[in-house]
Amino acid sequence: MTTENYIKAGRVTGIISFIIGTIIFGLYFFTANSLILFAGYGYIAIAGLINLGIIISIFRHSRKQSDVNRRKLINTSYLMLLNIPILILYSWLTIILLNTVRITFTNNLESEITDIRIIGCGGGKIENLQAGEKTTVWVSIEGDCSITLDYLLNGQRKSESVLSYTTPNNGSQFEHKIDGRDKENGHILN
Repeated sequence: MTTENYIKAGRVTGIISFIIGTIIFGLYFFTANSLILFAGYGYIAIAGLINLGIIISIFRHSRKQSDVNRRKLINTSYLMLLNIPILILYSWLTIILLNTVRITFTNNLESEITDIRIIGCGGGKIENLQAGEKTTVWVSIEGDCSITLDYLLNGQRKSESVLSYTTPNNGSQFEHKIDGRDKENGHILN
């Protein structure tokens, strides 16, 4: 193989590795699907081995080359190695997502609700939601916990169950329609 072929193989592999890794991370970010997470783990192993093999080949080939070609080959290796800090960033963000519940709350009631408190896990607060309005809240998972919603509706304090149980490394993303009904027991809460 020529020096140009090694350079081309390294660049193409580095760029394709970045693109596929970014797609997998993006899909997981937007869906929180655990199958995509496991596919990502497998992809990291396979792409890591392929990239490592190509980098080793480039370094072996570079030892026999002139200074100019050696520099080009080493620069190609550096391009491929840029995927490592990107992998670390995506891994760090994935750990955050695994320890976070992302809940989109929709006010399905006919009135505005105020003083909305997310009780349990890391908790949270929403000032108000107009009828039909929605907002997404990221709630950190701080140990085994459940999530309940507590709010004011026409001056009366109401509450409803949102999530009966979650645990660290079990991040999820879902919608919760606020309608005054306990989702798990099917009855109206006071």
